Amino acid sequence: MHPMLTRKRLALGLLLAVLLVLGWLAQDYRLFERAWFNAQQWRQVAQWQDDSIWLTDYRVAIEAQPIVGLDDDVSALTYDPDRRSLFTVTNQNPELIELSLDGRVLRRVKLIGFGDAEAVEYISRGLYVISDERRQRLIKVRLDEDTREVDATSAQQLSLGIELSDNKGFEGLAYDSVGQRLFVAKERDPLRIYEIHGFPHSDPGQPFAVHVVDDLARDAGLFVRDLSSLQYDQRTGHLLALSDESRLVLELNVAGKPISSLSLLAGQQGLKATVPQAEGVAMDNDGNLYLISEPNLFYLFKKKAE
Repeated sequence: MHPMLTRKRLALGLLLAVLLVLGWLAQDYRLFERAWFNAQQWRQVAQWQDDSIWLTDYRVAIEAQPIVGLDDDVSALTYDPDRRSLFTVTNQNPELIELSLDGRVLRRVKLIGFGDAEAVEYISRGLYVISDERRQRLIKVRLDEDTREVDATSAQQLSLGIELSDNKGFEGLAYDSVGQRLFVAKERDPLRIYEIHGFPHSDPGQPFAVHVVDDLARDAGLFVRDLSSLQYDQRTGHLLALSDESRLVLELNVAGKPISSLSLLAGQQGLKATVPQAEGVAMDNDGNLYLISEPNLFYLFKKKAE
């Protein structure tokens, strides 16, 4: 065979292999769906901008600020409207950490028997739910001003064995106080958002009945590789879904359809550098968006003025 023909065939084979790898990566990272969404997002501005969170309008105000005194891997974030503070958890040495709205440590509460504490969610005054990722446990926690440790053995718990996979369990929580729904994000394999009704159980005089709802069509439309955290917005009824691997926060409307996004890549939303490992997102009553990244970085995003 002529050497020139051989080289052409090798080059063609190499090009084909590269195209196949790029196609696989694009499919794995849902790049085609994300590109289509980005194109559609701008066409939806008039429809949704006034009746949504509209993440596209947010810009970073505090970027990658280290949380002084906290070196462990922070995971998840929730806003407490009564205390006007934030709570996160660490999972290697389990603690519940209270933070100020500018990212300062206010209090540390030791968690005993919580396993792999991965998410925390404010439910009502002094009441929270913490998830144990690997065991798929949801644990009801009560705090007051003097609480310095919490023991899971004395707390109300709910265990769910849903599509178990090693270290790919419950990563995010969000609560709808009006509908009394607890949203639970399963990280991946498969990626899911469940709605749990009946937990935490608030009326001891009534039977303990739990109902779990999932929406496979909605979850299939989430063009992200994983889920790290959730946030429910009571004003719009919309849900925020944070993906670490996709470097993205998605806003889902009441039908579960993505309508806006906040990119965590360098050069987007005013960011100088890409958020390294986003683990928690929360929103306060003024619409300010807080985000934490492992190992101990704090971010604040604010909506730009009209």
